[in-house]
This record gives sequence, C-alpha cells and structure tokens, in this order.
Amino acid sequence: MIFTTVGTQLPFHRLIDVIDIWSLEQDVRGCFAQIGNDGNPPQNMKFSNTLDPAQFANQIAKCKVVVSHAGIGTILTALQYGKPIIVMPRLARYGEHRNDHQLATVANLEGRAGIHVAHNEHDLKALLNKAHDLGTNTNVTSAAEPELIQAIDSFIGARQTGIIYA
Repeated sequence: MIFTTVGTQLPFHRLIDVIDIWSLEQDVRGCFAQIGNDGNPPQNMKFSNTLDPAQFANQIAKCKVVVSHAGIGTILTALQYGKPIIVMPRLARYGEHRNDHQLATVANLEGRAGIHVAHNEHDLKALLNKAHDLGTNTNVTSAAEPELIQAIDSFIGARQTGIIYA
C-alpha cells in the first residue's frame, strides 16, 4: 500500500493529482492519501482530509512506501518506521507554499538511504513505478550526527564566551 500525505498546513494538489492518475493508469489498489483540509478529493483512491496522530502512525506502519511533500516531520517518521519515502517539494511558483524552502530540504536529503526525491511529476511517476524496489534506511537512530552535535557545541561555547563568528 502506498500512503500519501501532504501534511497539515497546506494542500498539495499537484502531488495528489499525480498519484490519483497513476493509481488509475497502473490499476494500483490500496493507495491512501491524507489530502489536507482544502485538498482536491482524489477519484481513484481512499483519502481523508486529516488524520490524528494514531491514524497517521497506523497508515505509516501498514504501508510499503510513503509519498509526501518535503516536510521534515513526515520524512523523519517514515525513516523511524523503516519505510522508504518519496518526497516531492512544494514550489512557490505554483502557489504550493510561501517560498521554496522545500527545495533546500531535498537538496540536503537527496542521496540518503531511504529518501527518494521526485523533482517533478515525471520523476514521481518513475519512482512510483519502481516503488516495490525502493530501499529503506535501516541505520536510523535517535541520536544526532556527530557533525551536528559539534556545530551546536561550538555555537554554545561561542555564546558563553561572547565570541560569535559569522
């Protein structure tokens, strides 16, 4: 089963439309989408506007692949559950978000195990076509990477001494 989620803040019509059409063209059953309060209802898959945390966790737990906007909360949840995730960033030029910060998110995450980036609708369909072969990241831990810990430690040390380097 493919679980698609657009998060809680904004709809993401472009993402939902691609999945909806793809599921019809490929005769894929069992897709489920969380589309947001102002989302366009899909015609070819089950959906809900919103999900409470328990429902969201249930959808993640039972799916084979997560498809999402480039929201870090969803990405982390998919990785914690050991699910491959396909992310497609929202773009400001389509009115999908206020700015293009999700492009920066995918630029930093692209190439990491378990995270598969679709830069456009064509990429999304290509990744969906090989959804059963997408790898996951089995090395996810709750600890931060050493580089992040060092950067935070350096920043805190600089704040304590009053010397902050820009």
